[in-house]
Amino acid sequence: MELTGAVALVTGGNGGLGQRICHALAKQGAHVAVVYAQSREQAEGVARDLTARHQVNAAAFPCDVTDAASVERLVDGVARHFSRIDILVNDAAYNKSIPFADMDGLTQEVWDRIMAVNLTGPMRLTKAVAPVMKAQRRGRIVNVASVAGLSPTGSSIAYAVSKAGLIHLTRCMAVALAPETLVNCVAPGLLEGTRATANLRPEQIERSAAGSLLQKAADKDDCADMVVTMCRTETMTGQTVVIDAGRVFH
Repeated sequence: MELTGAVALVTGGNGGLGQRICHALAKQGAHVAVVYAQSREQAEGVARDLTARHQVNAAAFPCDVTDAASVERLVDGVARHFSRIDILVNDAAYNKSIPFADMDGLTQEVWDRIMAVNLTGPMRLTKAVAPVMKAQRRGRIVNVASVAGLSPTGSSIAYAVSKAGLIHLTRCMAVALAPETLVNCVAPGLLEGTRATANLRPEQIERSAAGSLLQKAADKDDCADMVVTMCRTETMTGQTVVIDAGRVFH
């Protein structure tokens, strides 16, 4: 799909990886809706930077991805502002570090919150943009999962299960939305400089980086570039690509 003039809606667009994704898409000429949950000033700053650096139309939009009405308002608002929606990137996520053996720490409240943001949120957004993309006869959806969704590892059981669900949601939505809309997934390993990493213990970060073949964390720009590739593709759908410096093979 040609990205020049396309409109991309990026949840978590003001986060560490989200900003890289926004810039990677804008660099290719895409207009960007920078979606935030709480940090309005930061998201508006990202939008201004996108406009100044890439000469595209960019704007910040609030959304609570756990709330159906908020998601509907977001999609309606973006469609009115830009007149179309070609790309959805589900990057918003919530994480809390809880050792797998700490079953008491894995409370129902934590489980519900992680599932609501990481799995149900992308499902709500996908359903909301699907009619728009179908009417346009083109669309691309990229989910940002994690290598924790491919093996029983990561910061908590709830996080790993939510990302495993997101990977399978990618496959199911690829079937449901073909042929107009292509749905793919990026599964990063440890990414430094993100909100999710900020919630991890230092020893977890060190152990994860040391366990990769390349002896370092995954690269945010590599992840953002893969999102661009998945937006451009005409023949790949339902796939998950791992980017983690050689720690997990899928």
